Amino acid sequence: MRAAMLVALLLLPALAGCLEGPRTQSEIEAEEGLVAPPWEVGDWWLYTFVTPEFGEDSARLVVADEDPVDGQWMLGISSEREAMRHAVVNHNPFLGRVTMDALSVYENGEAQRVFSFPFERDDTWSFTLFGQEWTATTTLVDRGVATVVASSDSGHDLQYTMDGGVGFLRDLTWTDPAGVDRLRMVLAGSGDSHNGQVHFLRATDLFADVYTDSDAEFRDSFLDEGHPSGVGFDRLVWYLDVDIVAGGSGSLVLRDHTSASPLSRAWGAGSAERGAVGSIPSVSGEYQLTATVQGGGSHVEVRLAGAISQSWTLG
Repeated sequence: MRAAMLVALLLLPALAGCLEGPRTQSEIEAEEGLVAPPWEVGDWWLYTFVTPEFGEDSARLVVADEDPVDGQWMLGISSEREAMRHAVVNHNPFLGRVTMDALSVYENGEAQRVFSFPFERDDTWSFTLFGQEWTATTTLVDRGVATVVASSDSGHDLQYTMDGGVGFLRDLTWTDPAGVDRLRMVLAGSGDSHNGQVHFLRATDLFADVYTDSDAEFRDSFLDEGHPSGVGFDRLVWYLDVDIVAGGSGSLVLRDHTSASPLSRAWGAGSAERGAVGSIPSVSGEYQLTATVQGGGSHVEVRLAGAISQSWTLG
């Protein structure tokens, strides 16, 4: 009896392989880094994201939809807050449209070849990402895992690892000329058949400024004219980073052309609001922004982006 049980246990891995079915040629080639992975709607990758603005957070990148005619995937994220962060700070370029043939991501409306399939050591190519023009080189290829390093003329560095076995990035680090890591992504898990909401905000920057100590009131304005594609925004996403020293104070009021004030803040001495994000309904037309900051060393940073919201329910 024990011998029979031992034989059964030894056969389990083989039986599991049979139940899973044979791998396709494209799956084998993807695992070896020869072609772009054959994604499916519902595939997901859990990443830890670290940025100076928001610290550390985790969320799933999820294949939310597909367009076989245009040859594109739509990659969303499981956290609506992370989607808003991307909309206003642009810290995650791997959201939105991704080409099926090479997993190219879009920047300024153009597909950017971040991954160079088939990966070959010492292969060199160029692309645009994070507003930088990169020259990239594959430095290592080992059993379907490719390491890429890139640099820009302005002194930024980028390093990332593509893992054919999991079908996407294993890690990525973007470092600015001051040595600050602007973005770190580390894979924490992956799978398929995501169950739940997935979000993406197609956004355009509308306003950004940093206000510091002054006896005068700051006044600015900007226009909400909709997305360059001609589609109107359904929301404005805001970002605030505030530090008020002891004895200082600060305030911020945003008004639309109807004189409504959808965003209003007041900060007392010694208060702070770090990396806050939120959204307000979009009202086409001119916005007026007023701010006050008092106290040497105090600052109020504000960014605003118009966004078109998309969401999917999977599972």
